[in-house]
Amino acid sequence: MPNGSVVNEFLLLGFSNSPELQILYFVIFLTIYLAALMANFLIITIISLDHHLHTPMYFFLINLSIVDLGAISVTIPKSMSNTRSISYLGCAAQVFFLIFFMAADLSFLTIMAYDRYVAICDPLNYTRLMSKGSCVKMAVTSWVSGLLYGALHVSSTFAITFCSNNINQFFCEIPQLLKLSCSNLYLIEAGALAFGACLVFSCFIFITISYVQIFRAVMKIPSTKGRQKAFSTCLPHLTVVSLFIFTCTFAYLRPISRSSSDLDLAVAVIYCAVPPMMNPVIYSIRNKEIQAALRRLMKKVVNQII
Repeated sequence: MPNGSVVNEFLLLGFSNSPELQILYFVIFLTIYLAALMANFLIITIISLDHHLHTPMYFFLINLSIVDLGAISVTIPKSMSNTRSISYLGCAAQVFFLIFFMAADLSFLTIMAYDRYVAICDPLNYTRLMSKGSCVKMAVTSWVSGLLYGALHVSSTFAITFCSNNINQFFCEIPQLLKLSCSNLYLIEAGALAFGACLVFSCFIFITISYVQIFRAVMKIPSTKGRQKAFSTCLPHLTVVSLFIFTCTFAYLRPISRSSSDLDLAVAVIYCAVPPMMNPVIYSIRNKEIQAALRRLMKKVVNQII
């Protein structure tokens, strides 16, 4: 596109021009999407219907599942369509909601680290620090901060003038959009990304310090069974946090070449699709309380049918 042309739509990069590979990618993404939808809806249903799970930990897990449903629905359905084009407003909406859900995701992961820290390191004050009112305030803060952060990025990103409409990604990703800039206004969004990096780093430091304290407390537990139980609740959360933060950092903060690469696509798939699909699995497969709640729910359904 010539300089100064008005961009009304963007063209997204496809995974392949081969019809056979396109079908394969469609099946893979459809499987990932349906698995994430069913798993997260199952977690929300189980926790909502079982009063035994109405605790701060599972309250935040419901919020995390809602975030995951939103995050994966922003990018994956569009990538499965036959059309590569996306409107200017559609691209802006995709950027806003993706950043919104990613920011909320990180907020809830940080809060869940704090919840585990209080439960293990300061159990006597757990009821007071993680009261119903406190949990609601933390959840509202996470959602509002996600909205504000999404608005910040979408306003600064789409203030720039685009010289091209070809995005080297399967969705509207901010670093790829900045490559299309033909004005210095992209520095505004670069500053916003730097500010975001500071926030992410702060959350990562907070989570790391929380887990250092948790592991110290766990190692003092005389019972081997008690240590294993504590580690079984903390290590899955740490796995999710590490996967999410490191892939997002790699995608948004590393120097980006002008050409597309398979690595860019792979990293984008990892932070967009893998966490929403894996979070319910990590949190539920080895979680005996979730498993017990699922058995109670299935038994109740069977009894009603019979």
